[in-house]
Amino acid sequence: MTNVLQIAGLRGGYSEVDILNGLELEDRAQEILMIAVPNGSGKSTMAKAILGILPRSSGRIVFDGQDLGRMPSEQRVRRGIGYVPQVANVFPSLTVTENLQVVEPVPERRAQIKDMFETFPALLERRNQRAGSLSGGERQQLAFARALMTRPKLIVLDEPTANISPKIVTQVFQHIRRMPDLGTAVLLIEQRAREALAIADRGYILAGGKVVANGRAADLAADDTLAKRFLGQGRG
Repeated sequence: MTNVLQIAGLRGGYSEVDILNGLELEDRAQEILMIAVPNGSGKSTMAKAILGILPRSSGRIVFDGQDLGRMPSEQRVRRGIGYVPQVANVFPSLTVTENLQVVEPVPERRAQIKDMFETFPALLERRNQRAGSLSGGERQQLAFARALMTRPKLIVLDEPTANISPKIVTQVFQHIRRMPDLGTAVLLIEQRAREALAIADRGYILAGGKVVANGRAADLAADDTLAKRFLGQGRG
């Protein structure tokens, strides 16, 4: 399977402190790759490095066969990287439809908005409602739809269940599970590692800014030693 994203020797952080310490990983076409960062250090840092908005970084990030180098973040988005940050991922004062309209140029807008309403039916019912009045789950669906409007080859999700009520976490993961069917690879950075592994194809566990374990999601979830050491729980 073709690699959409390859990261090699990635280091970076803020000021003089490296949070990423030689990170190596790859994400394949139309798969869900789960990234677990047990202590929380480095999860958003990695997302910002991929998007080109980390203040200081080194190493190689190759996307769709091209080394991104110092490519500005807006060019990375145009090349096919979608991003859903943990916070501030919709415009609360705009309606659901307006949130989608501002993403895509006019010629492609109507058909793609129709596709998003078919993918997320709850948004169709709320299309004239301001985003700020949506429930947490509905707002996250809108954030997903905004990122998918550009038909990205890769979508980076930074802890999408962080601000969601526990009773609708399963619903959010179900939406993520369907994203590869839309033609995009998913890089899922998530603290709910057990639940994320259940929908992922492969996974990486990071500690100290490095990869400490990786493999098939089912294998990682079944490894009781990894679960107890890095995921905060075991099967027994």
